[in-house]
Amino acid sequence: MALAKGGSALKRALYRMSLRRWGRAARIARTTKLEQLRQERNEARKLKSQLDRLIHAADERLALPMIGSHSFEKPFDSDWAWRPELWRGPLPEKGRSSAPSKSMLGSEVTLFHDCQQSELTLRQIRNTREADLAPYGLRLDVFKFDGSFLSVVIDLPEDSTRGLLRKHLIRIQTIVEFEKPLEIFARLNIKNGPNVEQIVRELPLNQQDVMVEFDLAYSKLNEKRIEKIWLDLIFEGPEMNQVVLRDITISRRPRAEL
Repeated sequence: MALAKGGSALKRALYRMSLRRWGRAARIARTTKLEQLRQERNEARKLKSQLDRLIHAADERLALPMIGSHSFEKPFDSDWAWRPELWRGPLPEKGRSSAPSKSMLGSEVTLFHDCQQSELTLRQIRNTREADLAPYGLRLDVFKFDGSFLSVVIDLPEDSTRGLLRKHLIRIQTIVEFEKPLEIFARLNIKNGPNVEQIVRELPLNQQDVMVEFDLAYSKLNEKRIEKIWLDLIFEGPEMNQVVLRDITISRRPRAEL
């Protein structure tokens, strides 16, 4: 017990020393010699990278609704299920205003459009409603819209491709809020060899729990050459609207044998 207490005291002392060191380096950064400043900048960047990882993981586990939760309603016979990182935990960059095409939030979500002048805002927001299972949501604010298309692309992880067969059904479930009616289409894209198999479904926004399924049996999918999967959410008539995706989850299950 004495050793444990001593170790804890040593950790606190080392922490205070490190805090004083970086606090002093920050205070005198404008007058530090350039060679030393360059070295401290490199060290600070490496430290920041590790601290960002720690903060992301800690926030993901400690906030409410329970951050990092992978629990959501899915078919009982699902063999793969996933909630993207934007809806699981806080991102280092919370949003983009006047967002250009190909703007990313995190490593999985990308905005695409062809506006000459972007009046689009993309932001991660905190879910606080008792009914919310996902800790975070995505808010898209659209003001003037002079483009012909607007979509949010979600890249699925590599493990979504493993064991994927034409007998699978892929299910998309989401919670959507909007200021005024619009249409949203979900397009599943599966790259297999030189081809990209695409299946499109319109989201039934008149329902409280929005769900669509993609039946791969009707595709020409080459099961042996699957490389990548991504999902396009395509917004029709988005001008002067605010759309909030409170949650989005993706799962797959084998179709029942006839």
